[in-house]
Amino acid sequence: MAASGPKSVDVRGQRLLADPTLNKGTAFTVEERDAFGLHGLLPTHIETIEQRADRVRSQLDDEPTPLGKHMLLRSVQDTDETLFLRVILDDIYDLLPIVYTPTVGEACQQFSRIYQHHRGLFLSYPDIDRIPEMLRSVPHAEVAVIVVTDGERILGLGDQGADGLGIPIGKLSLYSACGGIDPATTLPIVLDVGTNNEARRHDPDYLGWRHERIVGADYDRFIEAVVQGVIEVYPDVLFQFEDFAEHHAHLLLDRYRDRLCTFNDDIQGTATVALAATLSALRQSDRALTDQKIVIVGAGSAGSGIAEQIVQAMVADGLSDADARARFFMVDRPGVLVDDMDGLEPFQVPLAQHRAALDGWTVADPTDITLVDVVRNARPSVLIGVTGVPGLFTEEVVRAMAAGNDQPIIFPLSNPTSRAEATADDVIAWTDGRALVATGSPSQPVTHGGVTYTIAQSNNSYIFPGIGLGVRAAKATRVSDEMFMAAAHALAQHVDARSPGDSLLPALVDVRAVSRAIAIAVGRQAVAQGLAPAATDDELTAAVDRTMWVADYPPYVPAT
Repeated sequence: MAASGPKSVDVRGQRLLADPTLNKGTAFTVEERDAFGLHGLLPTHIETIEQRADRVRSQLDDEPTPLGKHMLLRSVQDTDETLFLRVILDDIYDLLPIVYTPTVGEACQQFSRIYQHHRGLFLSYPDIDRIPEMLRSVPHAEVAVIVVTDGERILGLGDQGADGLGIPIGKLSLYSACGGIDPATTLPIVLDVGTNNEARRHDPDYLGWRHERIVGADYDRFIEAVVQGVIEVYPDVLFQFEDFAEHHAHLLLDRYRDRLCTFNDDIQGTATVALAATLSALRQSDRALTDQKIVIVGAGSAGSGIAEQIVQAMVADGLSDADARARFFMVDRPGVLVDDMDGLEPFQVPLAQHRAALDGWTVADPTDITLVDVVRNARPSVLIGVTGVPGLFTEEVVRAMAAGNDQPIIFPLSNPTSRAEATADDVIAWTDGRALVATGSPSQPVTHGGVTYTIAQSNNSYIFPGIGLGVRAAKATRVSDEMFMAAAHALAQHVDARSPGDSLLPALVDVRAVSRAIAIAVGRQAVAQGLAPAATDDELTAAVDRTMWVADYPPYVPAT
């Protein structure tokens, strides 16, 4: 890991204490207080970072609600980034759900009401002609990773407008906590293009542009201005799209992935961790990926991304592309997607089943094929939900999965918890403990039939921090599909799920080691594809370790 040698600092006094990427609070030593003019600005007693973290923990204990804990941690982050991340890393299992899903959803819903301190950038459509100027207003000497949203599809909560900035803030916190990206090089951005959420527009507390969402050519022109500005000001940055509506997500990824180093976490990150969990489940049940039939409910950006990633994995294991696609049944509001259906999105077309594949199905109403109809007729071994529709995986659906499989793989992945297709408790109970389960939000262990099941959280935090670390360390210029495939296999290889009840993904406490392994695999793939400078495995490993930021206070010396 990166060494914490002396750090040269060129600010002092109040300016030093006001910079959350430099502030140490009561941990400044006597020598540092002498050198930087801090005497009298701080209490006399000098503490370690662990003592400061203990104080934060005691304050968290006094907060009765998840949102209250989230707000407290955000205030710590706005004061002292290093302390914030140290607290997260020391208790990541309990605090990741507070910093990110599911609590971040409520934090976005309340963002304007609880707003206290500036963080990140609000790039608003009325300011389209000053994008580079606003990007240059960031006080960071370097920006390595940007996470951007337009707030239209925040988790399963819909359009939150400018209040969606909470998502990039939380995401970048995990880049630093889980992947070791220096927080001083991260930049959250919300593209404030209006909102169609009338409650937001008429809320007196709302801080965003009070206008309906811009669409069409105006929207495209604004996105282009933002991307051009980023290329101009931060040409080497990793630019992550987050929580864009499905009608924009694929189009933007396809439009810009060859112009800058970018990816969409909802499409690619979600798919990668879902593939890794699937591979782990198949290894536990001693089955081949190429033998599986898969139903994905929710054929938007996340569901189609998962399908395409698994298709690629099946092809890599020996199936033709056509044979792999024939094993998928995508279900959305109109029902099973079939090739003669009107209104399919371009990204859905390659995943639509041939109409002939449904010939001979036994259904009560051919004009209304239900999810349980699909399960009973297609006889899938894998059921994945990314709909945001709570309770969609009913007892009837889950029991139908269990009737056709000894160990059905069932992943209700929607979050927050209130939007999940099913709970882990119900899935385990309705399959008599035979299901292999991963959920999108955290789930407590489930005990059934004398066995305790540790429920994997199919959380993108296993993937995107390692992707970012690998891109950064290898100096990759683009993010390829093959780099995500390498990440999926690196994650799956980190799991030893052999017995009933074993988690399908690693423990969150191991996430930094996981991110390191993913970063090395991603860097290796980038080099192999010519997307990064040539480097040996040893050189890549050393680069990853040098790049991985440590949540500790280095000694400071005045800049000369």
